[in-house]
Amino acid sequence: MPTTTRLLRRTAAAAAAALTLLVTACGGADQPSGPTGEGQEPVRGGTLNLAFFPDNAAFSCLDPFQTYWIEHRTLIRNFADSLTDQNPDTGEIVPWLATGWQISPDGRDYTFVLRDGVTFADGAPLDAAAVKANFDAFVDLARGSGGTAYGASYIQGLQSTDVVDPATVRFHFEQPNSSFLQATSTTNLALLSPASLRKTPQQRCLGGIAGTGPFTLDNYTPGQGVTLSRRVGYRWPSSLTKNTGDAHLDQIRVSYVAEDSVRTGNLVSGQIDIAWPRNPFTVEDRALIGRSGAYLRSRSLPGVSYTLYPNVSEGRPLADDQVRRALYRALDVKTLGTTVFGSDYPAVAGAFDSTTPYFAAQDARLAYDPAEAGRILDAAGWRLAPGEQYRAKDGRRLSLTLAVEPSSIGQELFQDQLRKVGIEVQLKVITQAERQAVVANGQYDLLGSYFTRADPGALQFILVERLANSKALARNAQRPETATRIADLFSRAVQTTDPAQRQEIYGRLQSALLDEGVTFPLFERVQYAGIRNRVNGFRFTSESFLDLRDVWVQP
Repeated sequence: MPTTTRLLRRTAAAAAAALTLLVTACGGADQPSGPTGEGQEPVRGGTLNLAFFPDNAAFSCLDPFQTYWIEHRTLIRNFADSLTDQNPDTGEIVPWLATGWQISPDGRDYTFVLRDGVTFADGAPLDAAAVKANFDAFVDLARGSGGTAYGASYIQGLQSTDVVDPATVRFHFEQPNSSFLQATSTTNLALLSPASLRKTPQQRCLGGIAGTGPFTLDNYTPGQGVTLSRRVGYRWPSSLTKNTGDAHLDQIRVSYVAEDSVRTGNLVSGQIDIAWPRNPFTVEDRALIGRSGAYLRSRSLPGVSYTLYPNVSEGRPLADDQVRRALYRALDVKTLGTTVFGSDYPAVAGAFDSTTPYFAAQDARLAYDPAEAGRILDAAGWRLAPGEQYRAKDGRRLSLTLAVEPSSIGQELFQDQLRKVGIEVQLKVITQAERQAVVANGQYDLLGSYFTRADPGALQFILVERLANSKALARNAQRPETATRIADLFSRAVQTTDPAQRQEIYGRLQSALLDEGVTFPLFERVQYAGIRNRVNGFRFTSESFLDLRDVWVQP
């Protein structure tokens, strides 16, 4: 039995068997158990043991600008700071390594005033020259990678970085870029020391880099683990951090654990302090964590939801507008989420997750109505003949190929829902290495992708062909006239400096993505953490990463 099939059946069975237990033991996303030191003064010292999903074997990298792996980025947040920070509750951008900034009336120039007295872990001062060195290196990496370096999307259109004086730096863009201020708060634009930047990109990936954060990166062994230790003399947190001095923890030890059940078992037995899964915990594991006295925290990852993108190339079934329209009525996204992840799992409500600034729910456009789906398909000539399970038109069966990776979940439920309205879904399991060729050759009808960033502009790096990492995916997902409209909406949103106008434009964009049949959201992407009750001060960042600045462990 394929890995995907086993995982889905195990998850669905667990959901059914544990439903009563879930209601009585779990209640909501967070367990009634919690940190035992709440309300007490933090205690300094101790080691935090953290277990992640397996390391990225295809691209082992802890360099902020290059890496896309969520687990790597959450560690970067703790040893490398950024010019600004973003409030996870409001989306507001607040000072951090920069005490303030000015944006020119035309939106093309950003001028930042730097905080005094900040140093990197190797002793180098943070000044305008160091900031310029970072952004010059970013531009070089973006060009050298052909735009595929993950951070390239954050500096789109940056023409120059100039030192105004030792404490002032100015960024100049070829056109207005209203998303840049938010970009300066992200881990991917976190700053490294000038000495770190003199290393090759490959050397930076494997460690030996110094940031300005409250922890230092001691060691990174790909596939095995990471070690961070407290840095003495840290005094420049953002206003979102309670702790204004040295970190409470002595050390952080990170291990990579492949099996979800093993990771959960290590947490409930006290071998680790935090279990950080890639997919949400099963209902069964959540109940087990609650019974052990540990607790759960969760937050949706901002940016693009887990969404399927169609192949509307000529001759493919989804080139038919009415088939795409029927898909929205055939899919019950609420049931998808709750069956796979538990009864309290949030239903996806659009192309973006709900924690994304300017998010606008599209519930009406995603309303489940299989009878209406059938009527749409009938009217389009896709008929269900007596005794047949699947619809056909002109002798051709209505069959879609869904490309999924081995770790994907939920695809059989998706398959079942479309089967009920007479659409066949064939699962094509592909590896990450095979994905590029499959997309380039158009050997699929639906394919999932996502992008984690607390700004809706993230989606243009999937759908706007000139910016997209996979230009074939962007091209296949929309007809030329649709692609022009979508790109124009993104361009107008990015170029305006008026928040109200951005809200209005992004609202129209989110509606258009569904009206045009460009995105088929399946799941809200939720980051869970299982935490021992001796761990206090846990906090998610705006990117739904782990912030360890306030964390302390009770002896």
